[in-house]
Amino acid sequence: MAIMISNEQERNSRLNERITSDLRERTQGSAGRGDAEVDFTGSNTTQKNTKKTGRFTWIWVVLIVLAILSLVSIAFF
Repeated sequence: MAIMISNEQERNSRLNERITSDLRERTQGSAGRGDAEVDFTGSNTTQKNTKKTGRFTWIWVVLIVLAILSLVSIAFF
């Protein structure tokens, strides 16, 4: 019985070694692609094309909340 357990442990350790070596190779390969060159300074076009919130937006929020409350009260009463 002890021989079977030791053989299984050896297979598991070999598998773990292969997995760690594969992961190590992948991380070394992806480090050379230049992922660190991404610009997060806010000078992208998405941020430039956005609009400020309108001054009557809070009215829409209140109306939506009232509509949800009225649906809930109709459904339970």
